[in-house]
Amino acid sequence: MPSPQHPVPRLLVRRWTQLFVGLFLYGIALALMIEAAVGLDPWTVFAQGADLQTGWGIGLVTVLIGALVLLLWIPLRQKPGIGTVLNVLLVGPALEVGLWAFEAPEELWARILIFGGGLALLAVATGLYVGAGFGPGPRDGLMTGAHARFGFPIWAVRGTIELTVLTIGWLLGGNVGLGTVAFALLIGPMVHVTLPRLRVPLPSDAADSRTAPGAAAPAPTSTDRGSAATPVAGPLQPGAPRPNPDDPTNPTAPIVVVGS
Repeated sequence: MPSPQHPVPRLLVRRWTQLFVGLFLYGIALALMIEAAVGLDPWTVFAQGADLQTGWGIGLVTVLIGALVLLLWIPLRQKPGIGTVLNVLLVGPALEVGLWAFEAPEELWARILIFGGGLALLAVATGLYVGAGFGPGPRDGLMTGAHARFGFPIWAVRGTIELTVLTIGWLLGGNVGLGTVAFALLIGPMVHVTLPRLRVPLPSDAADSRTAPGAAAPAPTSTDRGSAATPVAGPLQPGAPRPNPDDPTNPTAPIVVVGS
């Protein structure tokens, strides 16, 4: 039996649980937004349009798109984590389960509520699976990889890719609407709230803070309207690594999730 001084097995259980629960809820959240029929995020518009043209099923199309995106990591010299691969394999089937389980009402107000619930669930699901620390989603890795490889601003890379897949998906018959705009405006701030709270603290984090040369006392914390304490950034210590603001696993990074 592991001792309290060696909590690694318990930590691994939490990380793997978060990963699988997060990916399953991610697919369910996408299904809710699809059923709401008020507009989708760019990648799901693309997947929906491809499904309408091929008839393969949006779950399978989502898996195939994720696999193609993952192949693009090779020239970018990116290395996927196990969470990245499982994202490709599991979100599509979970999406199909959600479409089978839920049926959208006809009233517009009810569909808007369903979309809002799906969007909130998506933010929580992202915090769960990214916070598990097994790697980002394939689409976020594509964008940050292109930024690291070629030096393009990440906002420009993201905007170009998402506008391209949105346009293609719309031309194929994907649903573009007010939900598309709401997703673009809200998902970033929502994930910025969920990810720091759901990120699993790894033993290496505490070890690095204790053993770093010239390490200072723990940074002060602040709270906002009674929320959980969040760290306040302080000056970097000599020799300490500089955090990358474009790293999707960095809890202080302004992450914008790009859907299925």
